[in-house]
Order: sequence, then structure tokens, then C-alpha cells
Amino acid sequence: MKLAEAESKMQHTVEATQRAFNTIRTGRANASLLDKVLVDYYGSPTPLKSLANISTPDATTILIQPYDKSSLNIVEKAISLSDVGLTPSNDGAVIRLNIPPLTSDRRKELVKIAAKYAEEGRVAIRNIRRDAVDSIRKLEKNAEVSEDEAKDQQDKLQKLTNKYTARIDELLVEKEKDISTV
Repeated sequence: MKLAEAESKMQHTVEATQRAFNTIRTGRANASLLDKVLVDYYGSPTPLKSLANISTPDATTILIQPYDKSSLNIVEKAISLSDVGLTPSNDGAVIRLNIPPLTSDRRKELVKIAAKYAEEGRVAIRNIRRDAVDSIRKLEKNAEVSEDEAKDQQDKLQKLTNKYTARIDELLVEKEKDISTV
């Protein structure tokens, strides 16, 4: 595994962690809360965002307008069954999700969830580093690179690991601040 490949994988891990953070409710309406919602549309699980226009008219409301009005009920059912934790209200044309203010206990739970996502990201980055170090050692063992080159590569790899782990930590601090803001 080359350094560029390892860095690319680490970057993807940071992006995946960011997407995971985006699915955590912060007390403000955010359309990305519904990113993981799948609707059983004509027998196949379809992402909600491809079936409906999702908007946030104000800080406490998410408005969902299905492109196909006949799918209103199945969209409502999918939201109810999802782990979003919000109750949809259907007025016949659109679905509204009212975002209630978060309690302090719920905020603490969400901070723990964010920390879990961050730790998963850090573990993934360390696994990428481990795989890259293993491939460097294999090259060294096969005499394809010198011991000094291998050591240099491992040092660069460690710097990359530190950089991307720090980025995940920054994202976590941002998210914790976002969740804790009343």
C-alpha cells in the first residue's frame, strides 16, 4: 500500500465520520437527518432524498414533499419506522417533522453517540495505518526497499495518521459544541 493510497483511504474515513456526525440530531432542523431513511418504494428500498424534496423552512421544522403524491403514506411510514426519533405529521400534501428542543439528558446521549462515531473513525484510520505498515514491512523483507526507506515511510505514515486522527477530533469537538448549544 502506497502512502498516497493510505492517505486517500484516511480522507475517505474522515468524510464517512463527518457524514455519520451529520445524522446526529442537534436540536436544529437539518435535512441530512433523513439521509439514512429508506422507503420501500415499489418493492425496493429507496433513499428518501431521491423520492422527495426535503427542506427546512425554519430552525425547528423539516418539510418533506414527495415528488409522487401517492407515496406520501409510505414515506410517512418509513420515517416513523426509522431511527430518526421524530414523529411525522401528514397534511395530505406534505409531511412535516417538528424538531423538539433537546433535553440535557438527550444531549449527553448524543454526545456519547458522536464520541462513538469518532472512535470508529479513529480505529479505521489506525487499521489503514496498520495495513500500510504491514505492506511496507513486507517490501522491506523482500528487499524491495531499504531499512532506512521503510523507516522513513513509516514515519510519514504516522504523521498522516496523526493528521487525520486530529481532524476527526476537531470534527468531534465541533459536533459536541453543536449538540451542547441550546
